[in-house]
Amino acid sequence: MDTGGNFLPIIAALPFVGALIPGVMIRAGRTACATYTFMASALAFILLMLSAPAVFRGEVLQFQLEWLPMLGLNVNFMLDGLGLLFAGLILGIGMLIILYARFYLSREDPMGQFYTYLLLFQGAMVGIVLSDNILLLLVFWELTSLSSFLLIGYWKHLPEGRQGARMALTVTGLGGLAMIAGMLILGSIVGSYDLSVILQHKELIQASPYYLPALILILAGCFTKSAQFPFHFWLPHAMAAPTPVSAYLHSATMVKAGLFLMARMWPVLSGTPEWFYIVATTGLITMVLGAVIALFKDDLKALLAFSTVSHLGLITMLLGFGTEAAAIVAVFHILNHATFKAALFMSAGIVDHETHTRDIKRLGGLRHLMPVTFVIVTIAALSMAGIPPLNGFLSKEMMLEEASHTAWLSNPWILPALATLGALFSVAYSFRLVAHVFLGPKRDDYPAKPHDPAFGMWASPAFLVVLVVLIGLMPNLIAGPLVDITAAAVTGGHPHAHISHWHGLVPAFWMSVAAILGGALFLSLHGALERGWNAAPRPEAKVIFDAITRASTRASHWLTDTLHNGSITRYGAIFAAAITAAGLFAWFESPMSAPTREMLPINAIMAIGWVLLVISTGCIIAFHRNRILSLVLLGVIGLAVSMAFVYFSAPDLALTQISVEVVTIILLLLALNFLPGRTPVESGMPRRLRDAVIAGAAGLAVGGLTYAILLRDFAAESISAYHLANSYKGGGGKNVVNVILVDFRGFDTFGEIIVLGIAALVIYALTKSVLRGPGGRWLLNWGPDDDEAGDRHPLMMVVVTRVIMPIALMVGAYIFLRGHNAPGGGFIAGLIVAIALLMQYMASGFAWAEERQRYHYHAMIAAGVMTAAVTGMGSWLAGRQFLTSSYGYIHIPPIEEFEWATAMAFDTGVFITVVGAVMLALHSLSSMSRRTGEQVNIHPMDVDPGRGAAPADGKEA
Repeated sequence: MDTGGNFLPIIAALPFVGALIPGVMIRAGRTACATYTFMASALAFILLMLSAPAVFRGEVLQFQLEWLPMLGLNVNFMLDGLGLLFAGLILGIGMLIILYARFYLSREDPMGQFYTYLLLFQGAMVGIVLSDNILLLLVFWELTSLSSFLLIGYWKHLPEGRQGARMALTVTGLGGLAMIAGMLILGSIVGSYDLSVILQHKELIQASPYYLPALILILAGCFTKSAQFPFHFWLPHAMAAPTPVSAYLHSATMVKAGLFLMARMWPVLSGTPEWFYIVATTGLITMVLGAVIALFKDDLKALLAFSTVSHLGLITMLLGFGTEAAAIVAVFHILNHATFKAALFMSAGIVDHETHTRDIKRLGGLRHLMPVTFVIVTIAALSMAGIPPLNGFLSKEMMLEEASHTAWLSNPWILPALATLGALFSVAYSFRLVAHVFLGPKRDDYPAKPHDPAFGMWASPAFLVVLVVLIGLMPNLIAGPLVDITAAAVTGGHPHAHISHWHGLVPAFWMSVAAILGGALFLSLHGALERGWNAAPRPEAKVIFDAITRASTRASHWLTDTLHNGSITRYGAIFAAAITAAGLFAWFESPMSAPTREMLPINAIMAIGWVLLVISTGCIIAFHRNRILSLVLLGVIGLAVSMAFVYFSAPDLALTQISVEVVTIILLLLALNFLPGRTPVESGMPRRLRDAVIAGAAGLAVGGLTYAILLRDFAAESISAYHLANSYKGGGGKNVVNVILVDFRGFDTFGEIIVLGIAALVIYALTKSVLRGPGGRWLLNWGPDDDEAGDRHPLMMVVVTRVIMPIALMVGAYIFLRGHNAPGGGFIAGLIVAIALLMQYMASGFAWAEERQRYHYHAMIAAGVMTAAVTGMGSWLAGRQFLTSSYGYIHIPPIEEFEWATAMAFDTGVFITVVGAVMLALHSLSSMSRRTGEQVNIHPMDVDPGRGAAPADGKEA
């Protein structure tokens, strides 16, 4: 296996980079835009061709780059014969489509936008066929669904275009979700998500009990993407897209993604009865059904769309046979189908472009008026019908040969007969395409006067038709080597394709003759058959899809309205009940082992604390409608929990808990100033009883679980021993808790301060919104329910807080500096300083304190987060991972030697963020107090001397 695949990531990236070009180059003109778009695909194609010789020598080129190794997601690319075939079709036909679209799209169509979508689509497809990691493949897989949605719905003014895009996204998106699950199962079976590794473990995968679930889920993704029955209906409705999109989607992209993945996974998933009956049966039904429907379609693109469905079914059926010979035929027909189907779709676009209609019943006789188009369509249609000596004949004959040797449910006739029937209808609709559109007399009622278009529009389909003829005449010279290396990649062996026009009077010959003669007969009887088809009752896929969509939407609305009605009580009840039920299920499914520890003795202090805690909690439940009393009781509970932390030798937690309690109580008291003193009764007795039962069950469950855990040892060693052993020598600190927060689990702390800052900013934004809306007007007219004291800022409190302020700051600094080796740290220090500042605001008023504030709180939050981030990034300079801490010892005479750790800089960021977030929350709530003060009882100390009192109307001066 060769690793010289350095071109592979460039090939995969070029279409995405090229997608930036059209939006810029469209200003230089349509031709310049198309030219530079073409160059992006051409460059990727050239690099692919430079890699092709190695692939033809039997090498597999690889490129590997670790991205998220812990998740198994790596940027791994692989190029073998299968990838070469599909990437060549995607890029090669993509260039022809770019040329064709330049002349097809009108001046009213935003060409730059079209080419951007097209290159995104192309890049997603190239990524799929080159991926050597199934998680990376899934990323590109979903990108194809999203980019095809943009392309199918490109003509946004057409309702059918919008609906076709939604239908395609819905069906392929749901299939993609199923495939994600299947791929994850497959990766877990093998223990790797790299395709090159997975493809080497056929026995392991097929012996796994999860083989069948993985197979079904993966095939669901393949079948939806490749429009296999019963998911075939979305593809014809995608024909509302511009013809260049249809030609590209049907020949080389999107629908071929499912075929590619089935071929890619063939070495490990095929060869079982499950694979044969699911894949071959689905393909056979799709082949026959698509061919039958195509015969009775009057829209040119609809006929071709259902013919694509039929041929996709043919290829799926061949892959389902599970034999090496059938895989060779499938590969060969993928190549042949891409050539004649792209030519036919572009030719259909030419007919539509020149005659202004795609209705076959309004056409006919065009061979006299559009001779060039007639020749192109005739050759491509005859190839699609399987008429010698064109390439479609070769792969059709080989398909019939494989079908003639394949039994279904031990019956040797069913599958060959149905395959012949599908081929017969294929001949019929191909003949009809030529006869009803181009043969017959000229008409005088065309919507527009038909004529052949300019060379730029028919050059692309003409080039493909030349390939159709050349492959048909010289298959072993032109297509043979490519088919061989592709089939080798599919089967994992060394197959050789025996491509020949004549195999003797074998069953396949007579099946082919029957198909051609029967197709000609069906064409002659088309009128009578069509009347019977139209009269016959049959299900309409679109109607069924719309009904399912409407029913799903109604069910979703009902479920959403039922569960998400804005009631926090309901949310809490559902959540608590679900978690309790899941816990009980786990408890009874896996009985606990016997206890291994004795209970600790309970002394009087513990008992008293526990009783006070229970009483306080019970009082909150009993008196929760009294908001002030509830807040006081919450403070009591917080204090009891803090004392419990002290008792259990967790001073850091105790300091944090009590600091948070003080800050929270003060802020909540300020907020409660604008709420009624009592909470109204909102729940009836039945609901309260329900909530009591759920809450009691949840509490007992949590208590029981805690009790059970504390009395048992576990086999796995606790990580606490690692932290204790490495706190000093790894992080340079003796306070294990602080070292964990700023070093071992620095990512967690970094995320927490970001969340804290965001919460403060949200409070600020909500407050601003309230003050600008009806709430602001309400505050202007609001007055307290009770008489207020005349002295809003007692002199004693003012004096005490100003004396305490420097002491509190010194304590905060002390707590901060000692945090790495003793209880403390940036978070606790930030809360202590915030409490000191809160006391200043409470004692002297917001305006007085704000006048002395030199830094904006928004800036403090930003500075804190950035300080922590820059500290973390500093480790990159030493070649270490983000947020890796370092420490050392510094001696500055005459100061004795002391320790310096980079974690202190990180802790400084935590400190600044905490202070900024708390004060911004206070600022937001105080803004409401000041708005109230503008109308009632403004105190002189609340007025900013530099600005004066605010006007009574609430507008800023």
